Amino acid sequence: MPRVPSDDEHLASVRVTLARSGGTRRLCVRLPGPEIPENRLESGDLDRLDVDPDDLVRVTFDGEERHARIEADSRGRLIRGAFDHRGLARSPGDGTDRLAAWLDRHGREAGDPLVLDVLVPGESYGLRLPGERVVYDVHRGPRQSLSDIAEGLDG
Repeated sequence: MPRVPSDDEHLASVRVTLARSGGTRRLCVRLPGPEIPENRLESGDLDRLDVDPDDLVRVTFDGEERHARIEADSRGRLIRGAFDHRGLARSPGDGTDRLAAWLDRHGREAGDPLVLDVLVPGESYGLRLPGERVVYDVHRGPRQSLSDIAEGLDG
């Protein structure tokens, strides 16, 4: 498995902000889009995010890979939490939100910036504090989901 530093010249990095959204008003990561152009870093490439609402992605922070579901509200795409496995990301119910704990440990508040590193577009991302340098272990998922394969077999 390849190791990639966050300052690698081939890694796209995008500035994201923390926001409060939804009934719980917990912190979430607001993903940039055309409606939030100021979130772009010079090395960033917004098109490489390649995520849509309801996509499940891997998010690495503090050296641990977690799972998150991309959600949407009236302002665009966001990540409300990150969990230990895909099932909890789909329906968090009893799962521990590792993202909320990480943000709390680092004293992050709404409006604070973070950096999202695009490790594998549409699959895997790294999250870090601005100015922090990290080295990611990059895992690549299967090229197709089981449902895509089954759909292909059914014609």
